[in-house]
Amino acid sequence: MEFQLKILLVSFFATVLLGIFMIPILKRLKVGQSEREDGPKSHLKKSGTPTMGGIIMAISIIGATIFAFIYYMGKEPEVGKRLIPLIIATIGFGLIGFIDDFKKVILRNTDGLKPSAKMFGLLIVSILYVIYIEKILGIGTDIIIPFWKISIKLPMIIYIPFTIFVMLATTNAINLTDGVDGLATSITLVIVTTITVIAIIFGVKEIIVLGSIVCGTCLGFLIFNLNKAKVFMGDTGSLLLGGVVSCSAIYLKMPLIILIIAAVPVVETLSVIMQVAYYKKTKKRIFKMTPIHHHFELCGWRENKIVSTFSFVTIALCIIGLFSVI
Repeated sequence: MEFQLKILLVSFFATVLLGIFMIPILKRLKVGQSEREDGPKSHLKKSGTPTMGGIIMAISIIGATIFAFIYYMGKEPEVGKRLIPLIIATIGFGLIGFIDDFKKVILRNTDGLKPSAKMFGLLIVSILYVIYIEKILGIGTDIIIPFWKISIKLPMIIYIPFTIFVMLATTNAINLTDGVDGLATSITLVIVTTITVIAIIFGVKEIIVLGSIVCGTCLGFLIFNLNKAKVFMGDTGSLLLGGVVSCSAIYLKMPLIILIIAAVPVVETLSVIMQVAYYKKTKKRIFKMTPIHHHFELCGWRENKIVSTFSFVTIALCIIGLFSVI
């Protein structure tokens, strides 16, 4: 565990140093956030705040992972090799987000990637990851059922589409959660910490290493991302973090635990689906605005209250999730 603590600290300080160095560069490049006109009016003052901060996170994660890979290849080569698909898939999701951010911010195309193109990109990364861990690493198609603590083996024809769906749903859920300063980063930090603890209990070293790196990176990024945010992560960061959560849970054979520990992003997604469906049918709204964190904003909640409340709820859910599988 000594190395994992060191790699967490390395990723933390690397993220802080990168933030100090890169945020002024993003400002000079005028890589600023464009707030939605139909969003909360309080967000309009955030226009111009540097975005694409997910680049900072990605560089930190890649650098720390390379360091960990070199370390383990000299001691436990199998752990080093198994880090490769995890980091490639994580960065793959982040790359899709980067392309979307690049089109929005650099090319001034406010629509960014078309939803179909974005989903296609996420689908390709998901398919490649699932096929690799099954066909090359041979982790098996069994999944653990929370609370019952039993494992069931799924037929390949069900396992592959199911796990791909989990990856697509998780990345999009965390992407939707990124709408208030520090919200997605804080919630993901708690979720990834829980996944890392589970990996420690089950002795899955590659997930322990990746989780430690991502926790350190999130802690470092929060210094710049909490209200009042100096930088936003953009889709680059939110899709990257969604990739970490989904890839790690599937690797641990626990995709269903996401419904528990990531219930806040799940509810964020459901609020959007419910709002759209209800409005199409009745021309009325259930919530003042979705995702649901905007509803609470319009109810008078300050951003810090939303972040702290949603984070404490996530901590409680993660404790439940932890006990559901150990």
